[in-house]
Amino acid sequence: MFFPDVDKADESGFLGWSDSLNNEILLDAYQSGVFPWPQDEESVLWFAPPERAVLQFSDFRIPKTLQRDLKKMPFTFTVNKHFESVIRHCSKAKRKDDGTWINEKIIKAYIDFHKAGYAWSFEALSPDGSLAGGLYGVLFDDFFAGESMFFLETGASKFALVKTVQWLEKERGLKWLDAQIQNKFLASFGTKVISRSQYMELLNNG
Repeated sequence: MFFPDVDKADESGFLGWSDSLNNEILLDAYQSGVFPWPQDEESVLWFAPPERAVLQFSDFRIPKTLQRDLKKMPFTFTVNKHFESVIRHCSKAKRKDDGTWINEKIIKAYIDFHKAGYAWSFEALSPDGSLAGGLYGVLFDDFFAGESMFFLETGASKFALVKTVQWLEKERGLKWLDAQIQNKFLASFGTKVISRSQYMELLNNG
């Protein structure tokens, strides 16, 4: 075990930092209820926030306007076909703070994590086979944590999210996913905020 108990995190959820980032550390982090947030190219900060956003698939809903739009979208859904492209596009996606936590250290570490079978990508492809949008996250056993998403074409990330939830539920038998941090977009699909103790109960007992 690399990480102390999550109850030792401070008020912001900060639990510790490290210079190293490899498959063993990453797997232990997610199994322990912890996720990384790089400070720079060298240091990785580790967090177990006091509140966590989760999506119970029983609460999953598709907004009505999106239900209509999905029928018209020309995209094809694929899994693990373009992992490196997905994570690199996510690193370049525009954020409200004009920043990104997906630096080259993270990219390299998660590509290795992908090769080990733990980091997965879910893609929306255009009719010509090009990448229109997608997301990536960490998947093992009955657990999935969504990390980041992007789109190059309107609606592609929403399409990928809907198809990913459906795939996780149907193909892997999952009942929920870890969305980490709540926002309006995720809330529109039924994501809710729970306490750290509730999250750890969910993580450990499903």
